[in-house]
Amino acid sequence: MKTKNANKSGRGFAVTAEKYEPIRKAILVSVPRNKEGVSFKELVAAVKDRVPMELFPRRGSVSWYTKVVQLDLEASGHIERIPGITPQRVRRAR
Repeated sequence: MKTKNANKSGRGFAVTAEKYEPIRKAILVSVPRNKEGVSFKELVAAVKDRVPMELFPRRGSVSWYTKVVQLDLEASGHIERIPGITPQRVRRAR
């Protein structure tokens, strides 16, 4: 499946549904609706606790897939970046 990138229109990444779906579900469970949201570092830690690690045997791959799916969820309006905060934080949009 081809993901969308919230940063660059038309530029996404090819990700298998086998890896996309568990990451997507973990992100949606981990990202709160409150105004504080969650940092990327906190999000990766939460996702790692929720996905089967045998799908992501290489070190750092959960982080990469989390970012790819995060950008796709931002592009589709499910999550949003909190403006004016660094480091970047995201929250549920719907």
